[in-house]
Amino acid sequence: MLVRLLYTSRATAAIEQDDLLAILRQSRSNNPASGVTGVLCVCPASGIFLQVLEGGRSAVNALYRRIAADPRHGAIELLVYEEITERRFAGWAMGQVDMSRLNAALLLKYSEKPLLDPYALPGSASMALLQELMATASIVGNA
Repeated sequence: MLVRLLYTSRATAAIEQDDLLAILRQSRSNNPASGVTGVLCVCPASGIFLQVLEGGRSAVNALYRRIAADPRHGAIELLVYEEITERRFAGWAMGQVDMSRLNAALLLKYSEKPLLDPYALPGSASMALLQELMATASIVGNA
């Protein structure tokens, strides 16, 4: 059974580019063996992570538990958890949102202010934002 999980968290320390690249490298290396796909959006200025994971229920749940236990994440909140019949983010072992493509008009489409703040949005709005970023080729790092 396939599931989709969307969560947000705040970094407990400043996010350096090297740290982000290491997270993506590890995800892209480990996820194919467990059948997990997804997309990661990290806003270094605010320290916000927004990530969608798709795959088998056991694999996604296990990965989410590891993320929730990772000391780099604080204030972790589950935004969406649903059973699915097909993946939306199947093209990425772990894609990365190109933050330079995240403009104020797109953010205002889904939120009150032109800021990436998944804590202030319904999970469905955060998911719609990620889907729109995928549709506009704002996600990089194919599997």
